[in-house]
Amino acid sequence: MMESVGENPLPVVDFSNENMKPGTDTWVAACEMVRRGFEDHGCFLAHFDKVAPNLINSVFCAMEQLFDLPLQTKRRKTSDKPNHGYTGQVPTSPLFESFAIHNPSNRKHCQNFSNIMWPTGNHHLCESVNEYAKLLQELDRTVKRVVFDSYGLDKVKCESFLESTDYSFRSYKYKIPAMDESNVGVNSHTDSTFITILHQRVDGLEVKLKDGEWSAIHASPLFCVLAGDAFMVWSSERIRACEHRVILRSNVTRYSLGLLSYSAEIVQTLEDLVDEEHPIRYKPFDHYSYVGFRFTDEAVKCTSRIKAYCGI
Repeated sequence: MMESVGENPLPVVDFSNENMKPGTDTWVAACEMVRRGFEDHGCFLAHFDKVAPNLINSVFCAMEQLFDLPLQTKRRKTSDKPNHGYTGQVPTSPLFESFAIHNPSNRKHCQNFSNIMWPTGNHHLCESVNEYAKLLQELDRTVKRVVFDSYGLDKVKCESFLESTDYSFRSYKYKIPAMDESNVGVNSHTDSTFITILHQRVDGLEVKLKDGEWSAIHASPLFCVLAGDAFMVWSSERIRACEHRVILRSNVTRYSLGLLSYSAEIVQTLEDLVDEEHPIRYKPFDHYSYVGFRFTDEAVKCTSRIKAYCGI
């Protein structure tokens, strides 16, 4: 079980360890490190070598092809869910573009997406994204089992929680800023998700630590696992929603990948985690309705979008 890498203050957890099974010393140590990472900083780093370098390269290659499509093509509607298609040409983030594929572990969903973008589809994109999403979904589910176990919660509740989870694969592109442009790729924010798992090949991701300092996450084979607003609500604010941003310091186009998890059911604080120190602070809410709210004019003005949406 790893503790840290270099000067990085975040816990590093090895999910590739064959002994990573409930009840083992390795599992117990992971429970402590994951919980500490989520409660202190809202994130931790994960080693997960089931995702082979060749697969990662294949996904990045497919994403470069996708972002190279004409703007009119990229703007085609691919999902009815809010913020689950193409995002780009945003005045506040002019260097940023993003795509989302809903339920990517279902190969048919990947095919439907590629058939919208290309006249004869894109077999390479379908295969690589589908395989990548299946593996990261496995990592996401293991992380959540570790979190449940770290709080001593019922395993039946955990499996029910996992069954209600939706996933979205996201890819991100950041253009090289011009001499007179800001190098902020994306401003400081928290995600609407339960968990976001990010991977980058070029530096840029920064997370705000418990002490308020920004820490750069350097590009490496490690995955950055971030807690979102929904996980904070679910845990009665025991878990922090990770505040993060992207700052572009390299003279190359930056691509990154993400697997985001949402709830297909109503999000609410788990009663087992409520006590005097952690009272219920949020009303139950529909996850995708909240995702839609986050991009309204009203929400953009708020210091905390989740509190504005459902805070008590």
